[in-house]
Amino acid sequence: MRKRTLIAFVAAAVAVIAGRYLWNSGNTGGNQAADSLTVAFAGEATDMDPTKSAAGIDYYFISQIFEGLVRVDANGKSINWLAESWEVLEEDGKPLIDVRIRPNVKFHNGDPLTAHDFEFAFQRQRDPQISRWSHNQALVERFEIIDDLHFRLHFSEPDATYVADYPGLRLWAIPKRYFEQVGEAGFARAPVGTGPWKFVSRKVNESLQLEAFADYWNQEHRPHVKHLTIRIIPEDLTRIGALKTGAVDWIDAVPPAMIKDVRDTPGITTASYVSPNNLFLQFNTHMPDSPFNDLRVRQAAAHAIDVDAIIANVLAGQGERYTQIGRGPNGDDPALQPYDYDPQKARALLREAGYPNGFDTPCYNLTTPREVNVKEVGEAMFAYLTAVGIRCKVVGLEYQAWLNIGRRGRNGPPEMDGVISWMWGHGISNDPGVAWTGYVHSFQPGAGFGSYSYTNDAQLDELIEAQRRTFDAEERKVLLRRIARIKNEQLLGGLPTYRPYVTFAWRTDKVSFKPWPDAFWRSMQEIGLKPSAQDRAAAE
Repeated sequence: MRKRTLIAFVAAAVAVIAGRYLWNSGNTGGNQAADSLTVAFAGEATDMDPTKSAAGIDYYFISQIFEGLVRVDANGKSINWLAESWEVLEEDGKPLIDVRIRPNVKFHNGDPLTAHDFEFAFQRQRDPQISRWSHNQALVERFEIIDDLHFRLHFSEPDATYVADYPGLRLWAIPKRYFEQVGEAGFARAPVGTGPWKFVSRKVNESLQLEAFADYWNQEHRPHVKHLTIRIIPEDLTRIGALKTGAVDWIDAVPPAMIKDVRDTPGITTASYVSPNNLFLQFNTHMPDSPFNDLRVRQAAAHAIDVDAIIANVLAGQGERYTQIGRGPNGDDPALQPYDYDPQKARALLREAGYPNGFDTPCYNLTTPREVNVKEVGEAMFAYLTAVGIRCKVVGLEYQAWLNIGRRGRNGPPEMDGVISWMWGHGISNDPGVAWTGYVHSFQPGAGFGSYSYTNDAQLDELIEAQRRTFDAEERKVLLRRIARIKNEQLLGGLPTYRPYVTFAWRTDKVSFKPWPDAFWRSMQEIGLKPSAQDRAAAE
């Protein structure tokens, strides 16, 4: 009886919260235009300019409007996109990437896409005053335009991560002429790309209005509805309530505890996919007086946390353990095993390291729902650490503050001085080379390494630089496995924890949706309206 009462209470709460959402937003399930869909995301982008993107969440939005040269298709296969073809060549003993652009591609304002636009994008993306990822262009010596549809990237030394990164070949198509007309502020207010969706309007933390691009170059893979509204609804109950009442047609980030309830709702379907986002705990090992400089302390932390129990209980099974690299072809080593949960061993290791009574440390936790239940997962992990003597003073951080404390080389304090729950996408193919360059290699200001690293290890630095220089897939795989083994044995670059599943839900009677993984499956590349019963009857 108590269980039924609880279920009834939750259902009533969902209905009340959804009703408030409908009233406040002015949106109801019955007043949407016949050629429109409304979807709801749990998180908001930090910036709509791809050059200024700060993290993976930005790509959920950017990928609707902007495109790169290479991308991953709906089946997880890397394919040429705005690049009609590309190849790695050599000139004067140095590598270059020769790129031919697909002809007849237009920007949303009607301008043709040319090599000049990619050169403009390159110059912005290499500027550290504009881009957080300027180090990704560090090995490109120059950009050479051959003609309007043909350019070359000349490298000072090989950079295999340039090929493995997202977006493939690391350049977004940015319209040079339009940008110079409207300026940086104007471009931020009204971005223009080549993607399947055109920007219409945006209310920060509320909604993004898009319209299908009629002149989109790829008619085979395009939206089949004219108008798309992306609403920002961070509250789980509100987002689910909006789906159930028809206020929205599609949602992301279904909370694990409610997946079965949503799946059992008539007219709604769900789909779950493993995220390419690898979560881990990052330790401060760069400050001389940090306890985490001692391997035994890091091992104690590893044995202190029951990750499997957290996945089962906090995530309701919606996550998978990983050991350094997610499952896939790029260096995954099945022989590596995660550390087992053994709190007695953890306490013994702390005593051996000279901390019989434990120690206090700041533990920084992300509170913004970047991944499902990420706040609760962090709290659980820090509770496990505290239980063995690594006493966490938990500091909750919203997304931007969390990014800032993790980033190295900022002007002034604070720097991360304890433990932080962190994450970094290893790409759809699970290639860790880019990620390890950023959060494992020692921080080198202005040199393109360690932008979020709290590790200093000469052997790892040498191997990470070597895999970056190696284009041969098999040779590079050997290097990635060596790095993974050292990381696992020495617990450097953080303690791997889990890769989350992300679950989407949509109204089966109305929505036709094919997930594309390159924007963590939130890309509305192919979404549309199903024909109604009335339309089907008329067609017959």
